[in-house]
Amino acid sequence: MNSKGYDIIGDVHGCANTLELLLQKLGYENYAAAGEWPLYRHPSRTAVFLGDVLDRGPRIRRALYIVKRMVDEGAAYCIMGNHELNALAYTTEAPPQSDKHYVREHNTRHNRQIAETLNEFAAYPEEWRMFLDWIQKRPLFLEFEAFRVVHACWDIALIKKFRSRYEGGACIDANFIRRSAIRSSFEHKFLDRLTRGTDLRLPEGRFITGRDGLDRHAFRTKFWADEPVTFRDVAFQPDPLPEDIGELHLNSEQKESLLSYHSDEKPVFVGHYWLQGEPAPIKSNLACLDYSAVKYGKLACYRFDGESTLDKEKFVSIAVTPELNAQ
Repeated sequence: MNSKGYDIIGDVHGCANTLELLLQKLGYENYAAAGEWPLYRHPSRTAVFLGDVLDRGPRIRRALYIVKRMVDEGAAYCIMGNHELNALAYTTEAPPQSDKHYVREHNTRHNRQIAETLNEFAAYPEEWRMFLDWIQKRPLFLEFEAFRVVHACWDIALIKKFRSRYEGGACIDANFIRRSAIRSSFEHKFLDRLTRGTDLRLPEGRFITGRDGLDRHAFRTKFWADEPVTFRDVAFQPDPLPEDIGELHLNSEQKESLLSYHSDEKPVFVGHYWLQGEPAPIKSNLACLDYSAVKYGKLACYRFDGESTLDKEKFVSIAVTPELNAQ
């Protein structure tokens, strides 16, 4: 793609109406013929989607078609998020040694997370198989000359190891997903790290009940923390840590397990983390573009033009409202 700039877009989660408004605000035009799914293109820029196009939202099928058509026509890139990976794992049989039938078990929690997507495609099974094949071909990360994108975590060491094992590519096949069913495998660690990020266990016997009603015994952490001291210094998730846990000091083992992303690295963009408020850089070379669109937050974009220091003024977003989702 011969692009003069890139528009990096966060987690859509089926908010197709909002996505179209955002694309129009960014100067993309719909070139689709009457009766076709939308086809948005910009005369000089390229969109980059950070994954999690499906699940949860009101128009998942339309959102997938918009993104797929843009990618297929050379107007966009799209990487794999944890929800795309979940869909593949949910429909991939696990190897015998894993003691599971599917890589992602069909339990109550997982069934609920993919329910909206499966319901939208219930009458279109061939389309769903087509989208699964297309999702399978999405890269886990992309590295451009001046910036990087990954859904949740740019782990430099793991990506280097992956590239050495898989001839420098960024895509995976069904066998890779099958092997990820074994929690001790490289495949599991790689997929979990890049699409879900890093975490730390809570103290024994403690848990956090999230806004989704689920109890969690670990919390998401920053992969870019500089010299953290306490749990609060590394926590990065919508549900806050209890006050007493946030004040706990990290021990040497916990510090050793944490990652960092140095200021001399090229800018990296992630989604995944359900931020709120006004979009802004997290560090001079790092931005998260997931601003909770499907929870009536914002669908956010960063207009990248080669700068090494990210600029708050280059964020563009559309606020999601119940009325907008109902249209």
